[in-house]
Amino acid sequence: MKRKAYGRDAGLSLRMLLTGSMLGLLYVLFALVLFYVLNAGLVLMLVIVGVIAFVQYFTSDKIALRAAGAKVVERDEAPELHDMIERLCAMADLSKPRVAVIESEVPNAFATGRNQKHAAVAVTTGLWNRLEPKEVEGVLAHELSHIANRDVLVMTVASFFAMLAALLTRFGLYSGMFGGFGGGRDNNNNSVPVWLIILVVSVVTYFLSQILILAISRYREYAADRGSALITGAPEYLMSALQKIASGITQIPQQDLREVEGMNAFFIVPTNWRSRAGALFLTHPPLEKRLAALGEIAREMGRPVA
Repeated sequence: MKRKAYGRDAGLSLRMLLTGSMLGLLYVLFALVLFYVLNAGLVLMLVIVGVIAFVQYFTSDKIALRAAGAKVVERDEAPELHDMIERLCAMADLSKPRVAVIESEVPNAFATGRNQKHAAVAVTTGLWNRLEPKEVEGVLAHELSHIANRDVLVMTVASFFAMLAALLTRFGLYSGMFGGFGGGRDNNNNSVPVWLIILVVSVVTYFLSQILILAISRYREYAADRGSALITGAPEYLMSALQKIASGITQIPQQDLREVEGMNAFFIVPTNWRSRAGALFLTHPPLEKRLAALGEIAREMGRPVA
């Protein structure tokens, strides 16, 4: 299978392109306003955010694994899991990532890493114990698709200026309280304070960028679902796995769910999947929409759909 086939869907690709273009346009406007308003200080901000993004990108795998409490395991510690991932990687023409296990009853999995050589796939013991082998394969293929699609890179680039906007929002608030940001293009007493302009522009940019970034995140999940179907040739197993994971999460005590909720953006099914928050603010598509999309793929493949 050619890597370029992962997640390939004309409608999905178009939506991702349009969303990315809107995000890029927003960032261009944001940068133009900042360059116009600020005589100095913006370069320092860009350097700070650049360093943050650099560290985030190059240490993403270590940070995510540590945050999830995942332990990298060798073959002798989890031979079946290693065998499964190796088989899927061979089918998908991918380099084998590191394999990690999370001691948690919450059924879930995630992938991280800036590229194939620095990637890791982690599964919880709850997922391994609840799902059938074919269902686990469907989940792992979904995670491998994230790696193949370089989703860590995509999301890091997408969020770069959003981080800058968040940082400038804080500086704007501090400046308003302590009288900073005094040097702008117009220092007349009757002009609008520079800190207020920066604050308003940054807040608006951050809010709009987060909506677009979340949209991209949801599209990446659709693409990874499709990638799983293409790798395994059996989308019905991922459908079954998603339903079991979602059902299993509802049976987990809230205290245990709170311990891992910080990983929801990474998980294949977020622990708050039943949230009634507006669709614009979800990291993942609604479960029923993912199942419907997979069902359509299954029908295209001539596979059985329950």
